Amino acid sequence: MPSFIAKTVTTGTTIRRKLLAAHRKLREFRMIAKGLVSTRHPVLVHIIPMRRCNLACTYCNEFDDFSKPVPIEEMYRRIDRLGAMGTSIITISGGEPLLHPELDEVIARIRKNGIIAGLITNGYLLTAKRIEELNRAGLEYLQISIDNVMPDEVSKKSLKVLDQKIALLAEHADFHVNINSVLGSGVSNPEDALTVAHRAIELGFTSTVGILHDGSGQLEPLGRREQEIFEEIMSLGKQSFARVNFFQHNIAKGLENNWRCRAGSRYLYICEDGLVHYCSQQRGYPGIPLAEYSDEQRNREYFTKKSCAPKCTVSCVHQISVIDFWRSPQTIESAAPPSAQPLVQLSGSISRD
Repeated sequence: MPSFIAKTVTTGTTIRRKLLAAHRKLREFRMIAKGLVSTRHPVLVHIIPMRRCNLACTYCNEFDDFSKPVPIEEMYRRIDRLGAMGTSIITISGGEPLLHPELDEVIARIRKNGIIAGLITNGYLLTAKRIEELNRAGLEYLQISIDNVMPDEVSKKSLKVLDQKIALLAEHADFHVNINSVLGSGVSNPEDALTVAHRAIELGFTSTVGILHDGSGQLEPLGRREQEIFEEIMSLGKQSFARVNFFQHNIAKGLENNWRCRAGSRYLYICEDGLVHYCSQQRGYPGIPLAEYSDEQRNREYFTKKSCAPKCTVSCVHQISVIDFWRSPQTIESAAPPSAQPLVQLSGSISRD
């Protein structure tokens, strides 16, 4: 840890963080054990309290510039419903969730239900005060994707802009922080991903790497130097469940993966309208209100073979499906239409996909 940060982190803070980290790890082990024992509950849910974003990255199809926040009472109902389902992890995404005026109450409600609470943010709105508020709310995991070293026409999520923000996280955050860098189509300088990854490790965070694909969303192999950078970043950092990423080696080579996608069952994507979708890139199916989403429907989706799975790059769905890869062959053909490829898909850790 750089000296200017180390000087501000007291012994008491270090001990507290170690205890909290041990508690998180225990909860993560319990999550995995629960998932191995039973297939009747969601393991990970992405929930959207805010579709609006303060940025407009050209590769992203998950934001607008006008939506209002989901009312807090409605968020409480959705979280409580997910709690009743036995959900293990809820990751709050967007849009930009830090724009939601009652985000801390959302986090606290997740924790009240005994669920692990995560957050995906672009980081622009982080301050020392805001990080301390997230600590008090009970946040356990946070991820920021940094797309380049210098901002460009594709993305303003640059290390130049966000370095002070992630330094504040190193100084103040009691929760786990992961920094995701990107490679592939639209990234003008692949060396940037390596710079971002090394900065994350320097600050004491975990580091993951995502792969952007072309405008049709197709799997496209990385170039030779990109693959070298990809392998180096994959070897960096600390271990966590988010680093269950062996499937990314095929993605990097432009190859399909043979796996059993459990979207709609073990993984749910709940949009701002409260509808259940397979994932961020398959919004529209099944499109059933969460309040009406039954155990029978979840069970059917568990056994349903998804036509979009071979070319899928949504890493969080891959990661959660690993828990069940060894059992329950899928025997039901999906009723959903063939995958309508998104503008761009992103493969990273537990992330905005």
